[in-house]
Amino acid sequence: MSNTLQPLSDHWRNRYLLMRHGHSQANQQGVIVSSPERGIERFGLSEHGEQQLAQLVADWQWPVPTRVVHSDFLRTRQTAAHVAARFGLVPSVDTRLRERNFGELEGQGDDHYPSVWALDAEDAEHRHYQVEALSGVVSRMQAVIAEWEQQVSGETILLVSHGDPLQILLTALANKPLTQHREQPALLPASITQVGD
Repeated sequence: MSNTLQPLSDHWRNRYLLMRHGHSQANQQGVIVSSPERGIERFGLSEHGEQQLAQLVADWQWPVPTRVVHSDFLRTRQTAAHVAARFGLVPSVDTRLRERNFGELEGQGDDHYPSVWALDAEDAEHRHYQVEALSGVVSRMQAVIAEWEQQVSGETILLVSHGDPLQILLTALANKPLTQHREQPALLPASITQVGD
C-alpha cells in the first residue's frame, strides 16, 4: 500500500518515506504494547510480518532510501533491518519515533483503542488513562523531520514508526486538526507513505 502526501511547503530539502512496522506479535495477539519496558525487547514481527517485509523489499516500488531511521521498539527495529539490508544501509535509532504511550491500557486488548480515539476527537490534549497527548506525539515526530531538514539535503530518509504516531504526524502535515487523526486513511502494517518530492 502506498500513499503520497504533498508537503505544505515547497522548501523540503529531503524526501521522507514514512513506514509503519510490519505485522507484529502484538497485532497477532491483539494487545497494546506501547511502553519501552515491553516493546524494546519483546513483541517483534510475527511470521506474517516477516513474510510481508521479505515481499516488500523484493518488490520495492518507492524511491531508494539513503538513510533508515527507526523507533527502538523490536518490531520497528526488525522492519528497518529488512529494508536497510536490502539497500546496504546501516539503520539508526531515534526514540522519538516510538509508539504512542497508551498509559494504563498497556498490555490490555487492542479493543481499547477506539475509546481513546473517541477522546482524541474531542481534545488533542487529553491524558485519560495516562495516554500520551496527541500534541506531545506530533511534537516529537515533527522534531525528527525538522532535525533532518537542518542536517542534510537531497536525501531519501525512511522513518520506521508506528500506526498512531504516523497517522497523527500525517494529520499535522496535512494542516488538519489533530483531533481528526482517525479520519486519515488507516496505515496498514508495512505500508509506506511518501512525503516530499
